[in-house]
Amino acid sequence: MISEHCHQIFGQVIDTYHQYNHIDHPFQNPYPTASLENLLYTKCWIDTMQWHMEDEIRNPKIDPTEGLKWKRRIDQSNQDRTDLVERIDDYFLQEYHHITPKNNAKINTESPAWAIDRLSILELKIYHMREETLRKDTDANHIEKCRLKLDVLLQQKKDLSLAIDELLEDIKNGDKYMKVYRQMKMYNDPSLNPVLYEKGK
Repeated sequence: MISEHCHQIFGQVIDTYHQYNHIDHPFQNPYPTASLENLLYTKCWIDTMQWHMEDEIRNPKIDPTEGLKWKRRIDQSNQDRTDLVERIDDYFLQEYHHITPKNNAKINTESPAWAIDRLSILELKIYHMREETLRKDTDANHIEKCRLKLDVLLQQKKDLSLAIDELLEDIKNGDKYMKVYRQMKMYNDPSLNPVLYEKGK
């Protein structure tokens, strides 16, 4: 099942990152270029770095210049994340290009890669919520609240994993078909963001 494969790779990424716990630790992908594993590993690495960037920018004492620096990095990370999701969808489009959808085939609300994107972020939520349940510097009430939240996240992981596996199986069987819409983030495009193109006049 693809979801189990994702769990293994995402867990590998998160564990590797937290051995060093540094946003700028050199990135090394252990999987062959252009493989699905390589794409999944890179995707989760971006998510993991961005998770910690989001922590940094929420420091109430952050210097505004430093905050802007983190904001710019998060913007770039979001674009990298979107690009990776689209590359993962390209992989699945190629994987199932020979499948002829049935006449009554339906489209899904999201593509396989965007569902996998949510699974990657969910793995990070689970990792960090579990960390909260192990803290020694807080009270029992906080620990219990986090345990309850962790239970919900684990159930969500189970449900989302099943949905991803069923979606890919439906595509493989022709019961659903893939239709991918590319992200058109206008604010990143200097020809579409009025703040950017007006400044250029």
